[in-house]
Amino acid sequence: MHENPAIEEYETGEMDLEERQALRRVAGLSTELQDISEVEYRQLRLERVVLVGVWTSGTVEDAENSLQELKLLAETAGSQVLEGLIQRRKFADPSTYIGSGKALELRDVVESTGADTVICDGELSPGQLRQLEDIVKVKVIDRTALILDIFAQHAKSREGKAQVELAQLQYLLPRLRGWGGNLSRQVGGRAAGGVGIGGRGPGETKIELDRRRIRERMSKLRRQIKGMSTSRDTMRQRRQQREVPAVAIAGYTNAGKSSLLNRITGAGVLVEDALFATLDPTVRRSRTPEGRLFTIADTVGFVRHLPTQLVEAFRSTLEEVGDADLILHVVDGSHPDPEGQLAAVREVFGTIEGASDLPEIVVINKADAADQEVLDRLARRERDSVVVSARTGAGIPELLALIERSLPRLDHEVALLVPYDRGDLISRAHKEGEVLSVDHVEEGTILHARVLPSLYQELMRVGKPVERVS
Repeated sequence: MHENPAIEEYETGEMDLEERQALRRVAGLSTELQDISEVEYRQLRLERVVLVGVWTSGTVEDAENSLQELKLLAETAGSQVLEGLIQRRKFADPSTYIGSGKALELRDVVESTGADTVICDGELSPGQLRQLEDIVKVKVIDRTALILDIFAQHAKSREGKAQVELAQLQYLLPRLRGWGGNLSRQVGGRAAGGVGIGGRGPGETKIELDRRRIRERMSKLRRQIKGMSTSRDTMRQRRQQREVPAVAIAGYTNAGKSSLLNRITGAGVLVEDALFATLDPTVRRSRTPEGRLFTIADTVGFVRHLPTQLVEAFRSTLEEVGDADLILHVVDGSHPDPEGQLAAVREVFGTIEGASDLPEIVVINKADAADQEVLDRLARRERDSVVVSARTGAGIPELLALIERSLPRLDHEVALLVPYDRGDLISRAHKEGEVLSVDHVEEGTILHARVLPSLYQELMRVGKPVERVS
Protein backbone atom coordinates (compact mmCIF):
# COMPACT_ATOMS: atom_id res chain seq x y z
CA MET A 1 0.00 0.00 0.00
CA HIS A 2 1.38 3.40 -0.93
CA GLU A 3 1.63 6.04 1.75
CA ASN A 4 1.05 8.81 -0.71
CA PRO A 5 -2.51 8.53 -2.16
CA ALA A 6 -1.55 10.74 -5.10
CA ILE A 7 1.08 8.20 -6.21
CA GLU A 8 -1.46 5.38 -5.86
CA GLU A 9 -3.99 7.29 -7.95
CA TYR A 10 -1.38 8.03 -10.63
CA GLU A 11 -0.28 4.41 -10.88
CA THR A 12 -3.89 3.20 -11.05
CA GLY A 13 -4.60 5.59 -13.90
CA GLU A 14 -1.46 4.38 -15.66
CA MET A 15 -2.65 0.77 -15.35
CA ASP A 16 -6.02 1.77 -16.83
CA LEU A 17 -4.21 3.32 -19.77
CA GLU A 18 -2.08 0.19 -20.29
CA GLU A 19 -5.20 -1.97 -20.10
CA ARG A 20 -6.98 0.13 -22.68
CA GLN A 21 -4.03 -0.02 -25.06
CA ALA A 22 -3.93 -3.81 -24.61
CA LEU A 23 -7.46 -3.99 -26.05
CA ARG A 24 -6.10 -3.67 -29.57
CA ARG A 25 -7.62 -0.33 -30.40
CA VAL A 26 -9.57 -0.55 -33.61
CA ALA A 27 -8.84 1.68 -36.55
CA GLY A 28 -12.27 1.97 -38.19
CA LEU A 29 -15.30 0.06 -39.44
CA SER A 30 -15.39 2.15 -42.53
CA THR A 31 -13.86 2.57 -45.87
CA GLU A 32 -13.17 6.04 -47.22
CA LEU A 33 -13.87 8.34 -44.27
CA GLN A 34 -10.37 9.63 -43.59
CA ASP A 35 -11.78 13.16 -43.71
CA ILE A 36 -13.77 12.49 -40.54
CA SER A 37 -11.07 13.33 -38.03
CA GLU A 38 -10.73 11.15 -34.94
CA VAL A 39 -13.98 9.24 -35.43
CA GLU A 40 -13.96 6.24 -33.13
CA TYR A 41 -15.53 3.78 -35.53
CA ARG A 42 -14.16 0.30 -35.84
CA GLN A 43 -12.46 -1.86 -38.38
CA LEU A 44 -12.66 -5.54 -37.51
CA ARG A 45 -9.32 -7.24 -37.16
CA LEU A 46 -10.32 -10.60 -35.87
CA GLU A 47 -7.68 -13.12 -34.94
CA ARG A 48 -8.45 -15.21 -31.85
CA VAL A 49 -12.14 -15.22 -31.02
CA VAL A 50 -14.65 -16.69 -28.58
CA LEU A 51 -18.24 -17.09 -29.83
CA VAL A 52 -21.25 -16.65 -27.59
CA GLY A 53 -24.94 -17.16 -28.37
CA VAL A 54 -28.21 -16.80 -26.48
CA TRP A 55 -30.63 -19.67 -27.10
CA THR A 56 -34.15 -18.29 -26.69
CA SER A 57 -36.26 -20.68 -28.78
CA GLY A 58 -36.13 -23.89 -30.79
CA THR A 59 -34.10 -27.00 -30.03
CA VAL A 60 -30.55 -27.24 -28.77
CA GLU A 61 -29.66 -28.53 -32.27
CA ASP A 62 -30.97 -25.26 -33.78
CA ALA A 63 -28.85 -23.26 -31.33
CA GLU A 64 -25.74 -25.32 -32.13
CA ASN A 65 -26.33 -24.96 -35.89
CA SER A 66 -26.60 -21.19 -35.48
CA LEU A 67 -23.31 -21.07 -33.58
CA GLN A 68 -21.70 -23.36 -36.16
CA GLU A 69 -22.74 -20.89 -38.86
CA LEU A 70 -21.26 -18.05 -36.77
CA LYS A 71 -18.02 -20.07 -36.65
CA LEU A 72 -17.99 -20.29 -40.48
CA LEU A 73 -18.65 -16.55 -40.71
CA ALA A 74 -15.81 -15.81 -38.27
CA GLU A 75 -13.40 -18.07 -40.18
CA THR A 76 -14.42 -16.42 -43.46
CA ALA A 77 -13.46 -13.08 -41.88
CA GLY A 78 -10.03 -14.53 -41.10
CA SER A 79 -10.41 -15.52 -37.44
CA GLN A 80 -9.29 -18.49 -35.40
CA VAL A 81 -12.21 -19.69 -33.29
CA LEU A 82 -11.08 -20.87 -29.85
CA GLU A 83 -14.36 -21.53 -28.04
CA GLY A 84 -18.12 -21.43 -28.55
CA LEU A 85 -20.62 -20.88 -25.73
CA ILE A 86 -24.43 -21.00 -25.70
CA GLN A 87 -26.65 -19.73 -22.90
CA ARG A 88 -30.30 -20.75 -22.44
CA ARG A 89 -32.46 -17.71 -21.65
CA LYS A 90 -36.04 -16.58 -22.27
CA PHE A 91 -34.64 -13.43 -23.89
CA ALA A 92 -31.28 -11.71 -24.28
CA ASP A 93 -30.25 -9.58 -21.30
CA PRO A 94 -30.97 -5.92 -22.15
CA SER A 95 -27.77 -4.76 -20.45
CA THR A 96 -25.06 -7.29 -21.30
CA TYR A 97 -26.76 -9.73 -23.73
CA ILE A 98 -25.89 -12.76 -21.55
CA GLY A 99 -26.37 -11.39 -18.02
CA SER A 100 -23.72 -9.97 -15.67
CA GLY A 101 -22.92 -13.33 -14.00
CA LYS A 102 -22.39 -15.10 -17.30
CA ALA A 103 -20.41 -12.11 -18.58
CA LEU A 104 -17.92 -12.67 -15.73
CA GLU A 105 -17.70 -16.36 -16.69
CA LEU A 106 -17.12 -15.29 -20.30
CA ARG A 107 -14.30 -13.01 -19.10
CA ASP A 108 -12.62 -16.03 -17.44
CA VAL A 109 -12.92 -18.02 -20.71
CA VAL A 110 -11.43 -15.10 -22.67
CA GLU A 111 -8.50 -14.88 -20.24
CA SER A 112 -7.85 -18.64 -20.22
CA THR A 113 -7.93 -18.96 -24.02
CA GLY A 114 -6.01 -15.76 -24.77
CA ALA A 115 -8.78 -14.48 -27.07
CA ASP A 116 -8.73 -10.88 -28.29
CA THR A 117 -12.35 -10.69 -29.50
CA VAL A 118 -15.81 -11.90 -28.47
CA ILE A 119 -18.43 -12.36 -31.23
CA CYS A 120 -22.09 -12.44 -30.20
CA ASP A 121 -24.63 -14.37 -32.28
CA GLY A 122 -27.15 -11.56 -32.65
CA GLU A 123 -27.39 -7.80 -33.18
CA LEU A 124 -26.48 -5.97 -29.98
CA SER A 125 -27.50 -2.47 -29.00
CA PRO A 126 -24.74 0.12 -28.46
CA GLY A 127 -25.33 -0.15 -24.69
CA GLN A 128 -25.04 -3.95 -24.68
CA LEU A 129 -21.79 -3.80 -26.67
CA ARG A 130 -20.30 -1.19 -24.35
CA GLN A 131 -21.28 -2.90 -21.08
CA LEU A 132 -20.20 -6.38 -22.19
CA GLU A 133 -16.90 -4.97 -23.39
CA ASP A 134 -16.34 -3.25 -20.04
CA ILE A 135 -16.69 -6.63 -18.30
CA VAL A 136 -14.76 -8.99 -20.63
CA LYS A 137 -12.02 -6.39 -21.30
CA VAL A 138 -11.60 -7.27 -24.99
CA LYS A 139 -13.29 -6.12 -28.16
CA VAL A 140 -16.92 -7.28 -28.53
CA ILE A 141 -18.69 -7.33 -31.90
CA ASP A 142 -22.02 -8.73 -33.02
CA ARG A 143 -23.15 -10.90 -35.92
CA THR A 144 -24.21 -7.89 -38.01
CA ALA A 145 -20.78 -6.21 -37.78
CA LEU A 146 -19.12 -9.52 -38.68
CA ILE A 147 -21.25 -9.97 -41.82
CA LEU A 148 -20.62 -6.36 -42.82
CA ASP A 149 -16.88 -6.95 -42.47
CA ILE A 150 -17.04 -10.04 -44.72
CA PHE A 151 -18.99 -8.08 -47.32
CA ALA A 152 -16.35 -5.32 -47.17
CA GLN A 153 -13.59 -7.89 -47.82
CA HIS A 154 -15.38 -9.40 -50.84
CA ALA A 155 -16.79 -6.32 -52.59
CA LYS A 156 -14.94 -5.83 -55.87
CA SER A 157 -16.97 -3.51 -58.10
CA ARG A 158 -17.53 0.20 -57.45
CA GLU A 159 -21.20 -0.48 -56.85
CA GLY A 160 -20.50 -3.34 -54.43
CA LYS A 161 -18.01 -1.24 -52.45
CA ALA A 162 -20.42 1.69 -52.25
CA GLN A 163 -23.26 -0.58 -51.11
CA VAL A 164 -21.13 -2.14 -48.38
CA GLU A 165 -19.86 1.23 -47.16
CA LEU A 166 -23.40 2.58 -46.98
CA ALA A 167 -24.51 -0.46 -44.95
CA GLN A 168 -21.52 -0.08 -42.61
CA LEU A 169 -22.27 3.58 -42.00
CA GLN A 170 -25.96 2.85 -41.32
CA TYR A 171 -24.82 0.32 -38.71
CA LEU A 172 -22.15 2.63 -37.32
CA LEU A 173 -24.18 5.80 -36.88
CA PRO A 174 -26.06 4.86 -33.68
CA ARG A 175 -22.92 3.20 -32.29
CA LEU A 176 -20.55 6.15 -32.49
CA ARG A 177 -19.09 6.71 -29.08
CA GLY A 178 -16.24 8.67 -27.62
CA TRP A 179 -12.97 7.09 -26.62
CA GLY A 180 -11.23 8.58 -23.61
CA GLY A 181 -13.78 11.34 -23.02
CA ASN A 182 -14.11 12.61 -26.60
CA LEU A 183 -17.87 12.48 -26.25
CA SER A 184 -17.91 15.57 -24.05
CA ARG A 185 -15.56 17.72 -26.13
CA GLN A 186 -17.23 20.79 -27.53
CA VAL A 187 -16.58 22.51 -30.81
CA GLY A 188 -16.52 26.22 -30.03
CA GLY A 189 -18.85 28.85 -31.38
CA ARG A 190 -16.39 29.74 -34.12
CA ALA A 191 -16.78 26.33 -35.78
CA ALA A 192 -14.00 24.51 -33.98
CA GLY A 193 -11.38 27.11 -34.80
CA GLY A 194 -11.49 29.23 -31.67
CA VAL A 195 -9.45 28.32 -28.61
CA GLY A 196 -9.05 30.12 -25.31
CA ILE A 197 -10.99 33.26 -24.45
CA GLY A 198 -13.62 34.06 -27.03
CA GLY A 199 -13.39 30.63 -28.58
CA ARG A 200 -15.78 28.94 -26.18
CA GLY A 201 -19.51 28.81 -26.51
CA PRO A 202 -22.41 26.71 -27.71
CA GLY A 203 -21.51 24.46 -30.59
CA GLU A 204 -21.57 20.90 -31.79
CA THR A 205 -19.96 18.22 -29.71
CA LYS A 206 -17.23 16.26 -31.43
CA ILE A 207 -19.55 13.28 -31.88
CA GLU A 208 -22.30 15.44 -33.41
CA LEU A 209 -19.81 16.67 -35.99
CA ASP A 210 -18.85 13.08 -36.79
CA ARG A 211 -22.51 12.09 -37.12
CA ARG A 212 -23.23 14.98 -39.46
CA ARG A 213 -20.26 14.11 -41.66
CA ILE A 214 -21.30 10.46 -41.78
CA ARG A 215 -24.84 11.45 -42.79
CA GLU A 216 -23.39 13.61 -45.58
CA ARG A 217 -21.27 10.67 -46.75
CA MET A 218 -24.32 8.39 -46.69
CA SER A 219 -26.29 10.85 -48.84
CA LYS A 220 -23.42 10.95 -51.34
CA LEU A 221 -23.23 7.14 -51.46
CA ARG A 222 -26.98 6.84 -52.02
CA ARG A 223 -26.71 9.21 -55.00
CA GLN A 224 -23.79 7.19 -56.41
CA ILE A 225 -25.63 3.87 -56.02
CA LYS A 226 -28.72 5.34 -57.67
CA GLY A 227 -26.60 6.41 -60.65
CA MET A 228 -24.96 2.98 -60.89
CA SER A 229 -28.30 1.19 -60.72
CA THR A 230 -29.43 3.25 -63.73
CA SER A 231 -26.81 1.58 -65.95
CA ARG A 232 -27.86 -1.82 -64.57
CA ASP A 233 -31.49 -0.95 -65.44
CA THR A 234 -30.42 -0.01 -68.99
CA MET A 235 -28.71 -3.39 -69.53
CA ARG A 236 -31.74 -5.17 -68.07
CA GLN A 237 -34.09 -3.25 -70.38
CA ARG A 238 -31.98 -4.24 -73.40
CA ARG A 239 -32.28 -7.90 -72.43
CA GLN A 240 -36.04 -7.50 -71.93
CA GLN A 241 -36.46 -5.75 -75.28
CA ARG A 242 -34.77 -8.71 -76.96
CA GLU A 243 -37.10 -10.85 -74.83
CA VAL A 244 -34.38 -13.26 -73.82
CA PRO A 245 -35.75 -15.07 -70.74
CA ALA A 246 -33.87 -14.30 -67.52
CA VAL A 247 -33.00 -16.87 -64.85
CA ALA A 248 -31.64 -15.84 -61.43
CA ILE A 249 -29.63 -18.16 -59.19
CA ALA A 250 -30.41 -17.36 -55.56
CA GLY A 251 -29.91 -19.16 -52.29
CA TYR A 252 -28.10 -19.40 -49.00
CA THR A 253 -24.47 -18.38 -48.87
CA ASN A 254 -22.02 -21.17 -49.76
CA ALA A 255 -24.80 -23.36 -51.21
CA GLY A 256 -22.83 -23.67 -54.47
CA LYS A 257 -24.52 -21.01 -56.65
CA SER A 258 -21.34 -19.91 -58.47
CA SER A 259 -20.31 -23.55 -59.03
CA LEU A 260 -23.73 -24.20 -60.54
CA LEU A 261 -23.40 -21.14 -62.82
CA ASN A 262 -20.01 -22.39 -63.99
CA ARG A 263 -21.36 -25.89 -64.59
CA ILE A 264 -24.31 -24.59 -66.67
CA THR A 265 -22.46 -21.90 -68.64
CA GLY A 266 -18.72 -22.57 -68.34
CA ALA A 267 -18.46 -18.98 -67.07
CA GLY A 268 -15.30 -19.36 -64.98
CA VAL A 269 -16.74 -17.31 -62.10
CA LEU A 270 -14.84 -17.26 -58.79
CA VAL A 271 -15.72 -20.32 -56.73
CA GLU A 272 -14.52 -20.36 -53.14
CA ASP A 273 -15.45 -22.47 -50.12
CA ALA A 274 -16.24 -19.34 -48.13
CA LEU A 275 -19.33 -17.45 -47.13
CA PHE A 276 -20.27 -14.49 -49.34
CA ALA A 277 -17.59 -15.17 -51.97
CA THR A 278 -19.98 -13.60 -54.54
CA LEU A 279 -21.21 -10.05 -54.00
CA ASP A 280 -21.30 -8.59 -57.50
CA PRO A 281 -23.97 -10.20 -59.70
CA THR A 282 -22.63 -12.06 -62.73
CA VAL A 283 -24.88 -12.40 -65.79
CA ARG A 284 -24.04 -15.04 -68.40
CA ARG A 285 -25.82 -16.58 -71.40
CA SER A 286 -26.71 -20.23 -71.77
CA ARG A 287 -28.95 -22.49 -73.83
CA THR A 288 -31.51 -25.13 -73.03
CA PRO A 289 -31.11 -28.65 -74.53
CA GLU A 290 -33.39 -27.55 -77.40
CA GLY A 291 -31.15 -24.58 -78.17
CA ARG A 292 -33.17 -21.83 -76.54
CA LEU A 293 -31.12 -18.84 -75.31
CA PHE A 294 -31.55 -17.49 -71.78
CA THR A 295 -29.55 -15.32 -69.40
CA ILE A 296 -28.56 -16.60 -65.99
CA ALA A 297 -27.50 -14.32 -63.10
CA ASP A 298 -25.52 -15.32 -60.01
CA THR A 299 -26.59 -13.20 -57.02
CA VAL A 300 -25.34 -12.45 -53.51
CA GLY A 301 -25.91 -15.24 -51.00
CA PHE A 302 -28.36 -14.88 -48.15
CA VAL A 303 -27.96 -15.87 -44.51
CA ARG A 304 -30.19 -16.07 -41.43
CA HIS A 305 -30.83 -12.64 -39.95
CA LEU A 306 -29.21 -10.88 -42.90
CA PRO A 307 -28.69 -7.32 -41.59
CA THR A 308 -31.45 -4.99 -42.73
CA GLN A 309 -28.78 -2.44 -43.66
CA LEU A 310 -27.41 -4.89 -46.23
CA VAL A 311 -30.80 -5.79 -47.69
CA GLU A 312 -31.46 -2.07 -48.14
CA ALA A 313 -28.01 -1.24 -49.56
CA PHE A 314 -28.02 -4.23 -51.95
CA ARG A 315 -31.56 -3.61 -53.17
CA SER A 316 -30.41 -2.75 -56.72
CA THR A 317 -28.41 -6.01 -56.84
CA LEU A 318 -31.31 -8.05 -55.46
CA GLU A 319 -33.55 -6.61 -58.19
CA GLU A 320 -31.89 -9.15 -60.53
CA VAL A 321 -34.00 -11.71 -58.67
CA GLY A 322 -37.23 -9.69 -58.85
CA ASP A 323 -36.85 -9.06 -62.61
CA ALA A 324 -36.16 -12.69 -63.53
CA ASP A 325 -38.60 -15.02 -65.29
CA LEU A 326 -37.46 -17.97 -63.18
CA ILE A 327 -35.56 -18.43 -59.90
CA LEU A 328 -33.15 -21.31 -59.33
CA HIS A 329 -33.22 -21.55 -55.54
CA VAL A 330 -30.03 -23.44 -54.63
CA VAL A 331 -29.87 -25.23 -51.27
CA ASP A 332 -26.98 -27.21 -49.78
CA GLY A 333 -28.25 -30.79 -49.40
CA SER A 334 -25.32 -31.65 -47.11
CA HIS A 335 -26.11 -28.86 -44.61
CA PRO A 336 -27.46 -29.88 -41.16
CA ASP A 337 -30.58 -27.70 -41.64
CA PRO A 338 -31.43 -27.28 -45.34
CA GLU A 339 -35.10 -26.48 -44.56
CA GLY A 340 -33.94 -23.58 -42.38
CA GLN A 341 -31.82 -22.28 -45.28
CA LEU A 342 -34.80 -22.43 -47.65
CA ALA A 343 -36.99 -20.54 -45.15
CA ALA A 344 -34.33 -17.85 -44.56
CA VAL A 345 -33.93 -17.18 -48.30
CA ARG A 346 -37.69 -17.04 -48.88
CA GLU A 347 -37.92 -14.50 -46.07
CA VAL A 348 -35.57 -12.23 -48.06
CA PHE A 349 -37.59 -12.93 -51.24
CA GLY A 350 -40.54 -11.40 -49.39
CA THR A 351 -38.69 -8.07 -49.22
CA ILE A 352 -37.96 -8.00 -52.99
CA GLU A 353 -40.77 -6.66 -55.15
CA GLY A 354 -42.26 -9.38 -57.34
CA ALA A 355 -39.88 -12.15 -56.21
CA SER A 356 -42.45 -14.09 -54.16
CA ASP A 357 -44.70 -14.64 -57.22
CA LEU A 358 -42.02 -15.95 -59.60
CA PRO A 359 -41.74 -19.60 -60.67
CA GLU A 360 -39.08 -21.31 -58.57
CA ILE A 361 -37.02 -24.46 -59.09
CA VAL A 362 -35.38 -25.74 -55.90
CA VAL A 363 -31.92 -27.05 -56.85
CA ILE A 364 -30.74 -29.43 -54.12
CA ASN A 365 -26.97 -29.19 -54.57
CA LYS A 366 -23.95 -31.13 -53.21
CA ALA A 367 -25.65 -34.48 -53.80
CA ASP A 368 -22.21 -36.12 -53.81
CA ALA A 369 -21.72 -35.12 -50.14
CA ALA A 370 -25.31 -35.33 -48.84
CA ASP A 371 -27.22 -38.08 -47.07
CA GLN A 372 -29.64 -39.84 -49.45
CA GLU A 373 -32.41 -39.74 -46.84
CA VAL A 374 -32.12 -35.93 -46.61
CA LEU A 375 -32.15 -35.60 -50.42
CA ASP A 376 -35.30 -37.74 -50.64
CA ARG A 377 -36.98 -35.72 -47.88
CA LEU A 378 -36.24 -32.40 -49.61
CA ALA A 379 -37.33 -33.73 -53.03
CA ARG A 380 -40.67 -34.84 -51.53
CA ARG A 381 -41.16 -31.54 -49.72
CA GLU A 382 -40.37 -29.26 -52.69
CA ARG A 383 -42.68 -29.80 -55.65
CA ASP A 384 -40.46 -28.36 -58.42
CA SER A 385 -37.05 -29.63 -57.38
CA VAL A 386 -34.07 -31.43 -58.84
CA VAL A 387 -31.08 -33.06 -57.09
CA VAL A 388 -27.70 -32.11 -58.59
CA SER A 389 -24.00 -31.97 -57.88
CA ALA A 390 -22.37 -28.89 -59.39
CA ARG A 391 -18.99 -30.47 -58.63
CA THR A 392 -19.54 -33.75 -60.52
CA GLY A 393 -22.21 -32.60 -63.00
CA ALA A 394 -24.77 -35.16 -61.80
CA GLY A 395 -28.36 -34.01 -62.36
CA ILE A 396 -27.41 -31.03 -64.58
CA PRO A 397 -29.16 -32.42 -67.74
CA GLU A 398 -32.36 -32.91 -65.70
CA LEU A 399 -32.04 -29.35 -64.37
CA LEU A 400 -31.65 -27.89 -67.89
CA ALA A 401 -34.70 -29.85 -69.07
CA LEU A 402 -36.69 -28.47 -66.12
CA ILE A 403 -35.52 -24.92 -66.95
CA GLU A 404 -36.68 -25.50 -70.55
CA ARG A 405 -40.17 -26.46 -69.36
CA SER A 406 -40.36 -23.59 -66.85
CA LEU A 407 -39.28 -20.69 -69.09
CA PRO A 408 -41.95 -18.51 -70.79
CA ARG A 409 -43.18 -20.34 -73.86
CA LEU A 410 -42.16 -19.56 -77.43
CA ASP A 411 -45.74 -19.54 -78.62
CA HIS A 412 -45.28 -18.02 -82.11
CA GLU A 413 -44.39 -20.56 -84.78
CA VAL A 414 -43.37 -19.28 -88.23
CA ALA A 415 -42.61 -20.82 -91.62
CA LEU A 416 -41.33 -18.00 -93.83
CA LEU A 417 -39.14 -17.23 -96.80
CA VAL A 418 -36.75 -14.56 -95.51
CA PRO A 419 -34.71 -12.53 -98.06
CA TYR A 420 -30.95 -13.03 -97.93
CA ASP A 421 -30.42 -9.35 -97.06
CA ARG A 422 -32.24 -9.97 -93.73
CA GLY A 423 -29.80 -12.53 -92.43
CA ASP A 424 -29.86 -10.63 -89.12
CA LEU A 425 -33.37 -11.99 -88.47
CA ILE A 426 -32.22 -15.56 -89.14
CA SER A 427 -29.35 -14.97 -86.71
CA ARG A 428 -31.77 -13.66 -84.05
CA ALA A 429 -34.01 -16.68 -84.52
CA HIS A 430 -31.01 -18.92 -83.77
CA LYS A 431 -30.05 -16.84 -80.72
CA GLU A 432 -33.43 -16.06 -79.20
CA GLY A 433 -35.76 -18.74 -80.49
CA GLU A 434 -35.96 -22.40 -81.32
CA VAL A 435 -35.09 -23.10 -84.97
CA LEU A 436 -36.84 -26.22 -86.26
CA SER A 437 -35.41 -26.18 -89.80
CA VAL A 438 -33.53 -23.92 -92.24
CA ASP A 439 -33.43 -24.37 -96.00
CA HIS A 440 -31.53 -22.12 -98.43
CA VAL A 441 -33.21 -21.54 -101.81
CA GLU A 442 -32.59 -19.10 -104.67
CA GLU A 443 -34.91 -16.36 -103.34
CA GLY A 444 -33.75 -16.53 -99.70
CA THR A 445 -33.84 -18.67 -96.55
CA ILE A 446 -36.86 -20.77 -95.62
CA LEU A 447 -37.08 -20.57 -91.83
CA HIS A 448 -39.28 -22.79 -89.67
CA ALA A 449 -38.97 -21.72 -86.02
CA ARG A 450 -40.69 -20.90 -82.74
CA VAL A 451 -39.98 -17.33 -81.65
CA LEU A 452 -40.99 -14.66 -79.16
CA PRO A 453 -43.60 -11.97 -80.04
CA SER A 454 -41.19 -9.13 -80.91
CA LEU A 455 -39.21 -11.21 -83.43
CA TYR A 456 -42.42 -12.73 -84.77
CA GLN A 457 -43.68 -9.23 -85.72
CA GLU A 458 -40.48 -8.39 -87.62
CA LEU A 459 -40.35 -11.74 -89.43
CA MET A 460 -43.98 -11.44 -90.53
CA ARG A 461 -43.25 -7.94 -91.87
CA VAL A 462 -40.35 -8.96 -94.16
CA GLY A 463 -40.94 -12.68 -94.79
CA LYS A 464 -43.24 -14.52 -97.15
CA PRO A 465 -45.29 -17.40 -95.68
CA VAL A 466 -44.51 -20.86 -97.05
CA GLU A 467 -45.99 -24.26 -96.40
CA ARG A 468 -44.64 -25.79 -93.20
CA VAL A 469 -42.48 -28.86 -93.53
CA SER A 470 -43.61 -31.48 -91.02
